[in-house]
Amino acid sequence: MLHTFSTLGCPEMDLDGAIGLAARHGLHSLELRTLNNTTDLPAWFQEHYGSPAGLAAHLKQRHVKVCALGTSFKLVGHDDIDRAQLANFVRWADEADVPWLRVFDGGKHGDAGEIAEAVATLKWWKEERIKNNWAVELMVETHDGFVTSPTLHELISHAPQISLLWDAHHTWKKGGESPAHTWKTVRNHVVHMHVKDSVSTPSPNGTHPYTYVLPGDGEFPMKELRHCLREDRYNGTLSLEWERMWHPYLPELDKALHHAAQLRWW
Repeated sequence: MLHTFSTLGCPEMDLDGAIGLAARHGLHSLELRTLNNTTDLPAWFQEHYGSPAGLAAHLKQRHVKVCALGTSFKLVGHDDIDRAQLANFVRWADEADVPWLRVFDGGKHGDAGEIAEAVATLKWWKEERIKNNWAVELMVETHDGFVTSPTLHELISHAPQISLLWDAHHTWKKGGESPAHTWKTVRNHVVHMHVKDSVSTPSPNGTHPYTYVLPGDGEFPMKELRHCLREDRYNGTLSLEWERMWHPYLPELDKALHHAAQLRWW
């Protein structure tokens, strides 16, 4: 497995700061979601590197790769402006050889109408990708309407080529499923995973009925998940999504990474 983290956990850092943090922890890749407290990565790249070629040249001098760019695009529930913003990510990703753009599933219930919209969006993307000779691909995060095995099974059956970013904590906490159960449904489609830990008490900022805690200090069944991944020889990406951007009560990502390593949590 390729271990990494999302820069959602160190939102105050710039690109070199995040690269340095990864290097100090022996990690060789980064999942970019925020830089200097913004999620508008194309605008940040433009301001700091001037062009996709400038970003690519900067990254070639570093020893940490960017494995994915996180967008806010949703398969279900977007408009033409959202599509244009997604396309803006593409030129930065392709020039820098970033293989994946993260998009959300969207929706609320994963019903037939939402599945049809998601499939239509994926068809649009495939056509645009071929027409424009784009290299980067989409991975769809299990985040909103598709966080249980039945809804994911239906989505996969209608879009058998889909690549998933499985948020294992989300399907466990929001979907009410054990990782082993969900893994049986998504195992052949997962290219990237988000992991984190929590306890079942409301968050200090009142946004969730649970509170994120240091990896290994909570209730998430990581041992069960690791067993599934070993059994199937999963060789995709395993990313610590330390949501400090949205939950500033969390300690710094550096501490979370140290804690996870000390407990051999992941």
